[in-house]
Amino acid sequence: MAVFALVDCNNFYASCEKLFDPTLKDRPVVVLSNNDGCVIARSKEAKDLGIPMGAPWFKIQADARRDGIVAFSSNYALYADMSNRVAEVLADYSPNVEVYSIDESFLDFSGFARWGYHAYGAEIRQRVADWLGLAVCVGVGPTKTLAKLANHCAKKALAGSDGVCDFTMLSESQRSALFDRIAVGEVWGVGRKLSAGLEEMGIQNVRQLRECDARTLRHRFSVVLERTVLELRGVSCISLEEVVPERQQIMCSRSFGTLIYSLVELEEAVASYTARAAEKLRDQDGLAGAVQVSVRTNSFKPEVPQYQRAVTLALPEASADSRVLTRWTLQILKRIYRPGYGYHKAGITLMEIVPRASQQLGLFVPIDEAKGRDDRLMHTLDAINERYGRGSLRLAVEGMEKPWRMRRERLSSRYTTAWAGLGKVGAGTHG
Repeated sequence: MAVFALVDCNNFYASCEKLFDPTLKDRPVVVLSNNDGCVIARSKEAKDLGIPMGAPWFKIQADARRDGIVAFSSNYALYADMSNRVAEVLADYSPNVEVYSIDESFLDFSGFARWGYHAYGAEIRQRVADWLGLAVCVGVGPTKTLAKLANHCAKKALAGSDGVCDFTMLSESQRSALFDRIAVGEVWGVGRKLSAGLEEMGIQNVRQLRECDARTLRHRFSVVLERTVLELRGVSCISLEEVVPERQQIMCSRSFGTLIYSLVELEEAVASYTARAAEKLRDQDGLAGAVQVSVRTNSFKPEVPQYQRAVTLALPEASADSRVLTRWTLQILKRIYRPGYGYHKAGITLMEIVPRASQQLGLFVPIDEAKGRDDRLMHTLDAINERYGRGSLRLAVEGMEKPWRMRRERLSSRYTTAWAGLGKVGAGTHG
């Protein structure tokens, strides 16, 4: 029988911030979105104070100061590194691991019954806590959907309070009684819009969804929901994805720290975004056959002139060269730029991505030593930036000062990814 576990880090972003600063112990912490806009993560203490997800920081800043809440800008380098460390620990506990998101991983527990799934999950919790200082919850079930639901129960202490919930240990009547208490919107893949449609049919909790006719739901909604119902019944329909599928599109989009009016500054931003997307493209050894550039003003300020535009361009030859891609994205930008507007956001998307190995060259496309030199140049660019930090070597058009860069006024140190960010330990002397 297939058995899956879902390991989920508790309050991951906030926990990473608290991990490296002992003064934050028992203090409420929130992490803010790009440009320090709104709350995207909360520690348990912040949740207990009633701080909602998505709350605009400028609206709650005064109350946060009064309540002693500490706010941080998103430190994605730190979170990604800690996520990789968690994944390395989990790899010791299963030969098959799917890193589902930055703070969640599915593990294949099939064949581990002799150790006891609950005890095995508890050992994982202890190992992550001992080695990394992070708290995780573990959910176990015969399908990925049930493992995800079991993890929800572990977090909410609906079936025990030790951070592990094993659905394989529950009888059918116990599981049904538990499902009666869980809203249908908590099921993996059932979002707000879908749960509203289900509630109109009288399906309000997980038990009711599980007992519903799967084919009826397929005709009314989708085959995905039919599969979800089968998974809730213990029929495994979603396999473990050990290899992350290559992306068909790569997007890099940011809101600016301040409104941009000048074409030159917009060009710097678009060039920087193109370079970052090209780096990701080369990392998966792909080539882009088309690019899209978009710009927009701030729609949340209707009192100012509004404008938005996006244009897609098919490339004459697929490429992963930052210089080539930047040349095309800047060409598009010049076409869509309109003076007199304060631009709030720009983005680029690399599209029609194909593996480099399957590239089809045009009949008249030359194959010469220059192409080999270009590939080696991009490889050298990536190697230097990996060693000395992203942006250490870049195209001149990306600019130097970057006044448009998003605000990160509350950014913590790069504790695990830069020597300058390492904490210092001092030894006091006694007379």
